Amino acid sequence: MNSAADTALPYPSGWFCLAPSHELAAGAVLTRRLAGEDVVLYRTRPGAAHAVRPYCPHLGAHVGVGGTVEGENLLCPFHRFAFAPDGTCVSAPGSLPPRARLGHLPVRERNGMLFVWYGHGGAAPGWELPDELGTAAPTSWWTRDVATHPQEVIENIVDYRHLAALHGASAQEVAPPEIQGPFLRLHLRFGVERHRRAERLFDGTQQEVLMGGLGILLTRLPLPRFGLLFHLWSLPTPIGPWESRLRCAASCTVTDRRRFPGPGLLRSPLTGIAAHAMRRAAVELLEQDIPIWNHKRYEPHPRLARGDEMISRFRRWARQFYPDGLS
Repeated sequence: MNSAADTALPYPSGWFCLAPSHELAAGAVLTRRLAGEDVVLYRTRPGAAHAVRPYCPHLGAHVGVGGTVEGENLLCPFHRFAFAPDGTCVSAPGSLPPRARLGHLPVRERNGMLFVWYGHGGAAPGWELPDELGTAAPTSWWTRDVATHPQEVIENIVDYRHLAALHGASAQEVAPPEIQGPFLRLHLRFGVERHRRAERLFDGTQQEVLMGGLGILLTRLPLPRFGLLFHLWSLPTPIGPWESRLRCAASCTVTDRRRFPGPGLLRSPLTGIAAHAMRRAAVELLEQDIPIWNHKRYEPHPRLARGDEMISRFRRWARQFYPDGLS
């Protein structure tokens, strides 16, 4: 933990990606961290994903360590108490204990991604995932633990001045930002100055950026001259005080089939390769940001300069995700 933790923001409420769908096969049980606690993910044999708190209400065994799935039920490894998808204990050696329930967390599976809700004080979800997540599922993934807060990761996209200083790029707003409750949308034209030929393909393109709370950053990158559309996800999940698990994922779809004639089975490998290349290019930029994040401190009252106006607007929007309006 770095010194930024001394002035750290609390965990924000919202939807956070705990795993790609392909990591949770039918009958599988996984343990992931969210807001300083373990969350156990499991998938029933019929295929539904669930998220539960880790400790069996009987004697406290961790159901993510040795727990198994039988049909629709999750079995505790200690005494084989069985819990239904709603958390009710439906089977136990001998008699069923009264009021024995396994705590469940709201989970949504969208577009090949598993999201779990974190609410302050156990509050229920205050909003749903954006419809845009229903586009092509990501085919290329990358994960890294970073000593930072999700807000710092999401805020990075509105820090236009750092793009030139650190990445040799630029961003210009081509339309006013749109704020609709927990969603913030930007319409940007990106410029590239010192990157490789692959990145120069996007020089001057208009891109749409969607923020869904402080755990989802989705960028649509069209490449019309090649008949392609890329989606790039940055998904920071708070796993501990000033510690985030950052996932980056990408997908590519064909928007002009005249440029890619033939059956879809032939296009799929090509779009998969393109998505992987896009994800690698995005990670190269993230790896320039990560040393900054790992050693910077959070400034609650930054001395902003001309050109930083969007940072102020972003922070006012972000206050809604904290219990006391901090950001």
